Amino acid sequence: MAQVLRYIDADVTDENVLVGFGHADDASVYKLTDDIAIIQTLDFFTPIVDDPYMFGQIAAANSLSDIYAMGGTPKIALNIVGYPISELGPETLGKILQGALDKAKEAGVSIVGGHSVDDKEPKFGLSVTGVVHPESFYKNIGAKPGDALILTKPIGSGVLTTAIKRDLLDRETIDEASNIMATLNKEAARLFETFQPNAVTDVTGFGLLGHAYEMASGSGVSMTIRYGDVPLLSKTEALAKEHVFPGGSWKNHKWLEKNVVYDESLDTYQQVVLCDATTSGGLLISMPKDDAQTYVDELNKRQSIPVAVIGEVTEKKEKTIYVGK
Repeated sequence: MAQVLRYIDADVTDENVLVGFGHADDASVYKLTDDIAIIQTLDFFTPIVDDPYMFGQIAAANSLSDIYAMGGTPKIALNIVGYPISELGPETLGKILQGALDKAKEAGVSIVGGHSVDDKEPKFGLSVTGVVHPESFYKNIGAKPGDALILTKPIGSGVLTTAIKRDLLDRETIDEASNIMATLNKEAARLFETFQPNAVTDVTGFGLLGHAYEMASGSGVSMTIRYGDVPLLSKTEALAKEHVFPGGSWKNHKWLEKNVVYDESLDTYQQVVLCDATTSGGLLISMPKDDAQTYVDELNKRQSIPVAVIGEVTEKKEKTIYVGK
């Protein structure tokens, strides 16, 4: 996107735009009053699972995640649809929309409309509006040396969704991965009322290391991440050994190679797992070390998905990310 934005004048002069083009953040923030700001985000993608209802659920959870990552409360949403109605018929689209609607209801969000276009390849997502106090939202920068790094969902969805396309997964593994991708980051964000992070982002297309790199470079720090502490979805490593990755994961690995130092014991497939292009991932949180384990323990009580401390923030070093065993 940066390659495109350099060709346009994206400067914003409205002082009420608190987060806009000038930030690599998860969503935009606009101040309405001294007490209310809106968070606006948009996301959509092609089907990653065969079940249309579950695809709608995952797409909705993914779209809502940006609001949670900034500490906001999502309120309303619009459907964004690209769909070949004459080829696939209305029933499948109805299931996608119902999945999104049910997930939005779980989040306390009203879907109030949308827009569709006739498209050969199905695409679906949401434009979401949330609210937050203009002085109390979180950004993906601000990590401080001494912070612990927390990950609230396992990674590996790029590996597994690629395996689904190649018919390499059993139903139990598909269901497990789908349910985790469809899980809202709502509970993780709710705990920010008690535990104050210094920086937050959600893990999506740039992979865990890509989003960690954005956080670290924007904060002027370095980070150490321990591969063995990063929770992985079932069968991720076994499939990764066979190089079952989406193209985006390899691109992420290539993009980061000059800014990441990997422990020499880690194989290339393990490196790429950490760069795996993720759909509807968890939150990556930089939080004071004294609070981190308590946060993890509390969130693990509220959800069955593994949450873990995966590393720490350090003073700026020669490289941005250091990956240990």
